[in-house]
Amino acid sequence: MRRKWLMLLAGLLVVIALSACGTKSQGDVTKELSEKLEEIKSYKSKAKMTLQMGTEPQTYDIEVWHKEPMYYRVDLKNAQKDQSQMILRNDEGVFVLTPALNKSFKFQSEWPKNSSQAYLYESLIKDIIDDKEAKFQATKQHYIFETKTKYQNNQMLPTQEITLKKSDLSPVSVKVMDTDRNALVTVEFTDMKFNASLDKKEFDMQKSRTSAQIEVPVMTEIADEEFSVKYPAEIQGIDLIDQKEIKTEDGKRVVLTFGGEKSFTLIQEKAEVMPASSLTTMSGEPVDLGFTIGALSNNSITWTYQGVDYMIASNDLSEEEMTSIARSVQGNIVK
Repeated sequence: MRRKWLMLLAGLLVVIALSACGTKSQGDVTKELSEKLEEIKSYKSKAKMTLQMGTEPQTYDIEVWHKEPMYYRVDLKNAQKDQSQMILRNDEGVFVLTPALNKSFKFQSEWPKNSSQAYLYESLIKDIIDDKEAKFQATKQHYIFETKTKYQNNQMLPTQEITLKKSDLSPVSVKVMDTDRNALVTVEFTDMKFNASLDKKEFDMQKSRTSAQIEVPVMTEIADEEFSVKYPAEIQGIDLIDQKEIKTEDGKRVVLTFGGEKSFTLIQEKAEVMPASSLTTMSGEPVDLGFTIGALSNNSITWTYQGVDYMIASNDLSEEEMTSIARSVQGNIVK
């Protein structure tokens, strides 16, 4: 009898051991992610973001500092093209800094709560938790989720694949996909430090602007001959119907008019280098175009890239459509 009980006990221990080694369910991992968010009070991360929007891929280095409850510092750099911007959120509001032009914009915004953000850890985890229809798989080292996005242009980029390390649930990569499941935005994380030591002073606007300008010198205005007109990628049912060049005090302004099923105007002109202490308050929301940060309102979207100011204005296009067209303008595509 004693031997029988010993055998039963041994069998029970084997079952317990096997179940402990078993793969966690999607519900188990989602619960752990929710608990992880509660534990994290700050983090620092580094990543490379690649865009497949234009004629050739463009890669950007991103560094994120985050401190609870709502302090953010996102540094976006393209070293090859000297493009650098910073998004700040602190007690005073949301700021977008472009050090090469001395530009500092202040937004009345709830960013980043109002949209998915592929390079913000807590945004990714909330997207996983909120999507009750998310797909899930586990590999030897990773958990992989496929979720819906909450981007302003989520009709164009409706799905994302999020890969996390099993060991500490830190992010590995994010692929944001179009309706044909092509990855148009890829973020690959290279470093992640949870509960990093960060002080509120690190998110001060003036301090951040000064440090950014040390790294990126103020640019000289581009010459007229260097100002090449950019066109959006081909849009079905919409054609370029007019192009005008208007002389201005600082050079020229190019106005492109598009018509067809929907109409919009694209305006381009050299960006002005602002006084060092300037601060402009913007209406609308900061919108991540990948290669730069723009300002999105109901009827227009504006952004600056490589020394040129751009604006798309339309009464016909949705915010999603304007954002999608703006993303495509950065390609060297000539109609």
